[in-house]
Amino acid sequence: MKRKCFFSFFLAFLLFGSSHAFDIAGLQPLAPDGVFSTFSTESLPKNKLSAEITLERSREADFYRSTVKGAYGISDNLEFMIAVPYVLQFENSVDGFEDIAIGFKHRFYDEGKYGPSLAYVVTASIPVGRDEFSTDGRAGIGLILSKRLGPFQGSFNLFYMKPGKGELQDEVSFSSGIEFSATHNSVILAEFLAKKSHFTSEYDQLETRLGYRLRTTDSLFTTIGAGVDLKNRNPEYRLLLTITFTNAKQKKKIKKIFEEEE
Repeated sequence: MKRKCFFSFFLAFLLFGSSHAFDIAGLQPLAPDGVFSTFSTESLPKNKLSAEITLERSREADFYRSTVKGAYGISDNLEFMIAVPYVLQFENSVDGFEDIAIGFKHRFYDEGKYGPSLAYVVTASIPVGRDEFSTDGRAGIGLILSKRLGPFQGSFNLFYMKPGKGELQDEVSFSSGIEFSATHNSVILAEFLAKKSHFTSEYDQLETRLGYRLRTTDSLFTTIGAGVDLKNRNPEYRLLLTITFTNAKQKKKIKKIFEEEE
């Protein structure tokens, strides 16, 4: 049944096929340490790594995007990340790379009984992308808060990005994400993103996304998702499919309860 659902989603991803400002991907989290674009404060253990590919279909603006991502645990609370996005058929005519995004995530405060864990991200982009998809590089910083309550984990991100092109606006984005552990190996995802892009002085993107993540093996995650913009219907919809490989073992807390008969 699960395979049929993934197959149906993949068909929709391929078949669903106006001029709009381009939505730059930038640095994004790798599963399971985040939602779609919302980072959690969790990071890879020291010397562990993850690799991921994300396939994306956007309608208005019309394009396909594949993003290859990687992450490496420098220490148990410091992680290096990289993202290489490639865009296909933007407005049915333009293909090419975006700028390559790199960054470091550092968790500097662990979660307490009542308070959240805290981390920051320092990121920059290497200006190698095609003109339509490039900002001539950019640099930025972000703050991350995460908190777990029972089967729920919530994260909040605030990011500021400065583009290399002088005529572009600074980008500010807020995002929040919730992960609900439905079963031992599956998670339901929800995310809200508010962004003031490089092309306007107003918040032009208010997008909500829903999805499902399945741990198919000890080292493999599969994530599907869909999003819609609540303000300008730009994008009208977005479909996402992500495959993640990691050699980091998932932290598991198992409690055993013994009952004694009197």
